Amino acid sequence: MASWCDNMALPPRVLIGPRPSGANGQGDILSLRHPKLEEETQYLFINGQLHEFNWFKERYGSWFLGDYVCEDGSVYYCTLVDPIFVLLPLFEAARMSSGKDLGKFRQLDEILYIEGYPGYQHLMSIAGNHMELVCEVKEVANMKFFRLDESKVLTWLCCKVHSIKEAITKLGKNYAAQGERELLKEALQIIRENLKDEPWLTVLCKKLQLDISVINDTAKANDTSFCADSSPIPGPPRPSEVNSARTLYLFLSARSVCSKLVKCVNTGERRKWQRQV
Repeated sequence: MASWCDNMALPPRVLIGPRPSGANGQGDILSLRHPKLEEETQYLFINGQLHEFNWFKERYGSWFLGDYVCEDGSVYYCTLVDPIFVLLPLFEAARMSSGKDLGKFRQLDEILYIEGYPGYQHLMSIAGNHMELVCEVKEVANMKFFRLDESKVLTWLCCKVHSIKEAITKLGKNYAAQGERELLKEALQIIRENLKDEPWLTVLCKKLQLDISVINDTAKANDTSFCADSSPIPGPPRPSEVNSARTLYLFLSARSVCSKLVKCVNTGERRKWQRQV
């Protein structure tokens, strides 16, 4: 009997993400610049929210997808990302400030036009409301003009750090027992993944009275440790593979994962277990 995936050019992959709520029943995979690395990176824009793709793979594992066994046991999952992180480099460049000159006010369509990256146009519907938090805004003849405001950006970043810090304390007793400075460092480790060192991470560390070199050294050590622990698991597929129309992704709500996916794991002996989220 023919399997449902026999005609696929590439094997299916599993993606856990939000269910589309719109009438068209789908989201958009956008190619945008990574806010820190400036590399082309894929994001999911669905239900008016921006998500980043994460990738996880256990040392041994496979997926049972109906009557098909997917030997690659890796899984993609989507997590919300604040659009301000992604848009911050664009707004910083758009104001063209130098020295004491605060720069220019620009319209959204100008700022979001990036050659080779049409995906930013999809964010027009949400960019205005979000960027008003970190920009000066002038309205002329029903048209809004934006200019990034450094003091507003710093205030917003501090709020993010303290919100993350509070969330970390709820993860368990070990985190709750940490001191204030250690919790701030933990929060900055998360923030820095989407933030350039210059100027934002530098001014943020200065505001919080933390040493940026310590933050970066800790991050490098953690990355090295993760790579060592994951060996011999290969790295995630190239970003272009995430956007491949030939690859099937199964969108599943978190609540439905338990009833729809069974994973085969090697923990000394082969066994089946129901994946729980």
